[in-house]
Amino acid sequence: MSQAIVTPNRPRRVPPGPAGHWLWGSLLDFQADPLRAYTEAARQYGDIVRLRSGPWYSYLIAHPDFVKHVLQDNHRNYNKGALIAAYLKPLLGEGLVTSEGDLWLRQRRLMQPAFHKQRLAHFGQTMTDKTLAMLDRWQTYAGSGEPFDVSAEMMRLTLSIVGKTLFSTEVEATSGEVGQAMEVAQAHVNYRTTHPFSLPERFPTPRNRRFRQAKATFDRILLGIIEDRRQSGEDKGDLLGMLLAARDEATGEGMSDEQLRDETVTLFLAGHETTANTLTWTWYLLSQHPEVARRLREELAAVLGGRTPTVAQIPDLKYTTQVIEEAMRLYPPAWVITRGSISQDEIGGYTIPARALISISPYVTHRHPDFWPNPAVFDPDRFTPERAASRPRYAYFPFGGGPRQCIGNNFALMEATLILATVAQAGRLDLAPGHPVTPEPLITLRPRYGMRMRFQH
Repeated sequence: MSQAIVTPNRPRRVPPGPAGHWLWGSLLDFQADPLRAYTEAARQYGDIVRLRSGPWYSYLIAHPDFVKHVLQDNHRNYNKGALIAAYLKPLLGEGLVTSEGDLWLRQRRLMQPAFHKQRLAHFGQTMTDKTLAMLDRWQTYAGSGEPFDVSAEMMRLTLSIVGKTLFSTEVEATSGEVGQAMEVAQAHVNYRTTHPFSLPERFPTPRNRRFRQAKATFDRILLGIIEDRRQSGEDKGDLLGMLLAARDEATGEGMSDEQLRDETVTLFLAGHETTANTLTWTWYLLSQHPEVARRLREELAAVLGGRTPTVAQIPDLKYTTQVIEEAMRLYPPAWVITRGSISQDEIGGYTIPARALISISPYVTHRHPDFWPNPAVFDPDRFTPERAASRPRYAYFPFGGGPRQCIGNNFALMEATLILATVAQAGRLDLAPGHPVTPEPLITLRPRYGMRMRFQH
């Protein structure tokens, strides 16, 4: 393990960065357009940038080697940071995304076997069945030529899939208490992340009251599902069943109901939002690059011949997978990862003080010109095995990295590939003329105005 803790006798080197406004620093720039602000900061000042927001400093890390240092080599010196605790813990509790230390390690060990590729494979048919049901609904759009919001459709689809695979329950974003509570909770967390001076949840503002009601809905419904399942002892073959059956190797203990609640809310939130955004951006990129879309359809015709894809066929859908990987390069769902330094460290010759906020942006590093020629161009051939092997490991990290790499990465890639293959065989999605396309960097990277498209066979 490499570790570069600064010794007291060495002079401190402060990374370069913009001076910004005399009082606010760069805060207003980041509130107005964080993607541009991060990208311009890295372009102008290099691979480590010190940024000031009022009296606070943070550090943007852009080089793959430095990302590797924080997320993997010296990960013990970096925790999830105060922002995660402030914005996500009120909703997710002590789930995998937010927990730290021994609790996180225990939960990760308990849950990891449930997310092995072989354990997940039997969810493939649920994913394609839900997609085919969506395509049946799309026949109305195909007949009329009327544009519709593909972003909303992808959210609805992936929410339905995660509800079925996690709980064996039918949950739709447009109906049902869980779906509605999810929308309220996400809107609240998005607001808190973009309005850092908003009042915490303990203050009874209208927004906070709506959030507390949504959280109470989660607790009542999810704890009810967990209790019913415990009493019945029925194994429905879903992820909840796997989590209920998980046992700590050292103690033989399973998870408490409260811990199961936190983990299932985490999986529910992360398990549909990120994949839906990945697919939405993929449809947009394909609509703008007809040659890529043609090659995709050719592979699907050769491998599937019009049949519904299966998990067993995913290894043969090489170009299909590359299309998804390139879409996640340009529009990574988790566009920024934050960490907090525990002790003073040194990265790239610069001093990183203790208790500093570290920002690592896949959006920025995935466009690093030293590792991605013509970085703004959509080119799935970047992900051929030969070209992928030539890049540093952390030039591309849409699922994070190190010990805290997203536990659901295999689930997400399987789901995205099966949905893309199923829909692309059925027809073509074209962006509605004049529809504005602007990324909106909230918790995840969404299209600000949705994605209105036309579907045709």
